[in-house]
Amino acid sequence: MKNANIIGLQEADCQNIAEKLNILLANYSVFYQNTRGSHWNIKGDQFFTLHPKFEELYNSLVLKIDEIAERILTLGATPAHNYSDYLKIATIQESQEVSDGTKSVEIILNSFKVVIDLQRELLDITDAAGDEGTNSQMSDYITEQEKEVWMYNSYLGK
Repeated sequence: MKNANIIGLQEADCQNIAEKLNILLANYSVFYQNTRGSHWNIKGDQFFTLHPKFEELYNSLVLKIDEIAERILTLGATPAHNYSDYLKIATIQESQEVSDGTKSVEIILNSFKVVIDLQRELLDITDAAGDEGTNSQMSDYITEQEKEVWMYNSYLGK
């Protein structure tokens, strides 16, 4: 954790935060691929509504994947990068149901729940460690994603 002293954090805190961020990275990566699959394979009367919405979402997810990996590097750790490793530590599972619009939206909502919960855990950890950089990043993600959850739930009529 060579960067800990440079950015003013304790080495043990950086290591703990980086480990949690790698779990978040794994979940985002599976979430991203599931969303790509839904974008590519969506069928039916919801196609014209959901196809571009899924593209918008996976573009947002890929940016977050990069930002999370860069934050892990900033903390002096190495971001995980193999899907085999992701699948071992991610709570979000690969989706096989990618052509049904309603089911895809439900999978997206469940994925948002996982990442928001992980980000809230990180808020507590980073607050205690004085890690404003990661804390701010997680707070921004949560704010954006709570609105997304509302919109996807509205789409489902909930």
